[in-house]
Amino acid sequence: MTSALVITSPGSGAPPLSDELQAAGIHVLGACECDKLVQQALRCAPDVVVCWEPSPAEAGLFDALELLSRTQPMPVLVFTADAGAEGAQRALELGVAGWVVHGYAPTRLRPLLQLTRARFEHEQRLRAERDDAHQRLEERKLVDRAKGILMRSHGLSEDEAFRRLRGAAMQGKLRVGRLSQQLIDAARDAEALNRSGQLRMLSQRLVALQALRLAPAPDVDAPALQATARRQAQRNLDHLSRTLSAATLGDLLQPLQSAWAALEQALDGASRLEALAGLDQCAEALLVAAERLTRALEGGSALQTLSAVNLSGRQRMLGQRLLKQVLMGALLATPEGAQALSLAAATARDFDQALQRLQQLPLSSPAIRIALDAAAREWQRMQQGVREAGHETGRRQLALSAEALLACFEDLTGDYERSAQMLFD
Repeated sequence: MTSALVITSPGSGAPPLSDELQAAGIHVLGACECDKLVQQALRCAPDVVVCWEPSPAEAGLFDALELLSRTQPMPVLVFTADAGAEGAQRALELGVAGWVVHGYAPTRLRPLLQLTRARFEHEQRLRAERDDAHQRLEERKLVDRAKGILMRSHGLSEDEAFRRLRGAAMQGKLRVGRLSQQLIDAARDAEALNRSGQLRMLSQRLVALQALRLAPAPDVDAPALQATARRQAQRNLDHLSRTLSAATLGDLLQPLQSAWAALEQALDGASRLEALAGLDQCAEALLVAAERLTRALEGGSALQTLSAVNLSGRQRMLGQRLLKQVLMGALLATPEGAQALSLAAATARDFDQALQRLQQLPLSSPAIRIALDAAAREWQRMQQGVREAGHETGRRQLALSAEALLACFEDLTGDYERSAQMLFD
């Protein structure tokens, strides 16, 4: 037996709907006013809601129907005196399957209820088909993006990228679209972490290059390298500001932007050796802000492998930090110079310990192992330059080794970033 919930308003001149529905063989579950429609519909779960409302807008029926459509869509038949096109349009938008103007009659109840339910079910099928088509389209977009990531990161053809996606999805008992979304999220998180880590490194690099501009080393074009580093820092900051959620990470992005603006201003005014210590203070503020963002990105991601990206990326910073500290210690006969030199030993120890950790990580590949061996050799050459930094030839070796070491860890961090996106057997 079809069940119904009756909705009427006091003084609306409604006929005895409940009695006439029961006489027509409809099981009436209850009756209420518009403001109780959703509550009673959820409690009773009728097959159809039957409303008598001459003025739906004034009675608040449309508001109740909108809430019902969002909460639990169900067939609704409305008897009304509202002959306006606006009311009919609003009812249609809210999914009202039966809208009868000046057409109530007890003998019409059963056929109208049957038509209302049939129309509602038809519209639900159409909506489900539409939603399914939309989901397939969105899934196809995700798959295409995921294929592009695999093609760029792993050098795969389009067919091979899709084959691996499909195989991994089957192995993980996931839809290909769901796995694709995970891969896209992983790529986004890894890139954001890498860029934030680069800002951390660039804070130290810009000061080191300024020191080399003030005390040049042969074969090192410090002005050109510094200009490139400044552009790289701005690009990374722009990318992070554009892609990271302001609601989630805005409190970390804003200090980063402020610290970068202060460092840029200090760079423009650091034409004398005496300004190097002040420039370094601005760089330290940027380092702190970038470190906070990097840790938040690592901690906020579901990817366990991001720790390797962060660890490798931090080696870039430590190499440039050591270069900066040694140069400041060699060039500044001030307390700041002495302090920088005293901190260099601790920076070198941090670098050594992190290098050992990277060599022990299970996340590896032939390319990563080769790059780690090259980085270890370059690290030995840089340490030799550290010992001779008081001389021009020593500064040359130190600067060139630092550049080579930075290149090694840029490549390594990129390898870890690609590995962090997804590992396929």
